[in-house]
Formats: sequence, structure tokens, C-alpha cells
Amino acid sequence: HSDGALRTDVPKEDDAPSTYTFDPENPVPTMGGAFSSSGPVFDPGAYHQAESEKFFGSTLPYLPLKARSDILTFQTEPLVSSVEVVGPIVVNLYVASTAVDTDFTVKLVDVYPPSADYPSGFDMNLTDGILRARYRNSPAEQEMMEPGDVYQIQIKPFPTANVFKKGHRIRIEISSSNFPRFDVNPNTGEPLGRHRRTTKADNTVFHDAERKSHVVLPIVPATVER
Repeated sequence: HSDGALRTDVPKEDDAPSTYTFDPENPVPTMGGAFSSSGPVFDPGAYHQAESEKFFGSTLPYLPLKARSDILTFQTEPLVSSVEVVGPIVVNLYVASTAVDTDFTVKLVDVYPPSADYPSGFDMNLTDGILRARYRNSPAEQEMMEPGDVYQIQIKPFPTANVFKKGHRIRIEISSSNFPRFDVNPNTGEPLGRHRRTTKADNTVFHDAERKSHVVLPIVPATVER
């Protein structure tokens, strides 16, 4: 804890890098979020993060998003006491890609334990954010990536307020798409909106002793147990 903030390295510092393949032809479907005026294609708000006929882009057999191979999932153990998060979220990542340009997305999730209504639990989205790598240093200047090089990036999801109850887990999901809320990056570096092809990208997140990817959460000190 430092000035009400909690820094969490994800996961252990001695772990090998985590890599996933992002296919622009099979983007992660949007399931709620902090936005408005998007219906009927996709709806705002909090939802269980599992595909269903309700969500555009979902496909049978309608599995939880955490089952997708293009999403990295990092979460705490079940909390021994409630944790209140109020304010801005900062996600600092060390990343690399096989592409010259790609996207990185993050999502903060409140993982509910199994219940009578949700026997396998309930993964509730709280807030999310995205960064297009070509704009990693400035939104006004495009800089392509050198495939294989490691870059430090920062993503700032929309501020939130939530009490993670005792027994819940705090989860961070990292991927490269959230469609149709955000347009899909073709990974080719072509002019945006005018690309003629797409390519898959192997995207890597580092979390070793030298490249400590981490999340900073604004924690409100507990006064009473909830």
C-alpha cells in the first residue's frame, strides 16, 4: 500500500513471459462496459463475461471469455477480507509483438464465487481500456513497433468504484480486441480504416524481475469489515 494504492505484479516475477495469438478475424466480443448509446449492437453495463446469443460475435458453445486462448487472465486468491477500489486504474505493461502494430486491452473483473444462481461463479466486468501500439508514446504521432522488441506501455481504464467482497477474486484480463466497441486492429500497420489485409500477431506480456508488468489499484483503507 502506498498513498491508498495497491501495486500488484502479475504474476510472479520469476515467471516466463505470457504469449497469446491475436487473430483479427476472430476478435473478443464486447460484453458490457462503461459507455452508452451503443444499442442495439452492444449494450453498456455489467455482465457475466461469458459468450451467449445476447452478445454480438459470440459463437457456440458459448464459453466464458476466460476460456479463450487469446486472453491472459491474472487473478488473486479468494480475498480474506473485502477490498474497496475507488478511482483511476493504471496498468503498466512490458510487451512485444510479432506485428508492426497491434492493440492491447485490459479489463478489471470482480470474480464472484459459485452461488445457487450461478453454480460456476459470476465474472462481472467493472472497467476496461485499450491502447493502439502505434500511438504508445503520443496520440498525435504514429510509431510502428519493431517485431520482437520490448516496449513499456501504460493503459488507463475508465475510473471505477467497487467493493470486492470477502471470498471474491480481483482479476485482470489482457487481450488485443474488444469488438464491436473498439475497431479491430489488422496488425499490418496499414493506414487505419483503409487496410486491405489482416495478419495474426503473437503478443507477449513480460513479468520478470527486470520487466515488472503491474496494475495499480486505488484502495480505500478499510474501516469496518463488510
